[in-house]
Amino acid sequence: MAFGFFKKKKKEEENRLHYDPTNIHIRDIRKNFILDYDLKTWEVEAEYEYDWGNEYFTYEYKLVCADDAVYLYVEEDDDLYLTISRKISFGKLGEDVEDSLRDKGRPPKIINYDDKTFYRESERPGYFKNVESQGESEEFVNWEYVDESEEWVLNIEQWDEEAYEASIGKFVDASSFSNILPA
Repeated sequence: MAFGFFKKKKKEEENRLHYDPTNIHIRDIRKNFILDYDLKTWEVEAEYEYDWGNEYFTYEYKLVCADDAVYLYVEEDDDLYLTISRKISFGKLGEDVEDSLRDKGRPPKIINYDDKTFYRESERPGYFKNVESQGESEEFVNWEYVDESEEWVLNIEQWDEEAYEASIGKFVDASSFSNILPA
């Protein structure tokens, strides 16, 4: 019984010390962290993990403030890629997107939305998991689109046979975030 206590305490210490407290970076955030972005103070309300296979993982965090909620996506490959996104109604993408998914099993190569033209960059099957829950991962497919300026990103996710979600966001730099504080 006592040995289980020490294992639990060690695991808590490992989780708590995953970053250098004198130099906290955006890639270090976890649930309940506080940070400043876009002249507002945000709290990390939820933490999600995407498993793309071959030991490649990316993360997403739901950030909330007094009057808003956004999603921060963090991908670290050779470089660090960050996006801030908001969920949008899938139906707003137009009938041609839904028709293409139904008829071809994937959305069209080009999508026009909100006066922007988006070009499909990737199609990735993967697994999604809420880090806090003990449940199993959910299988899904993600299609990522980027606009001509390479400033905006549009994502479509398929969760079940006919369950789709969409989000639109903007690429951001790590320097956009400040005053990152642990829970």
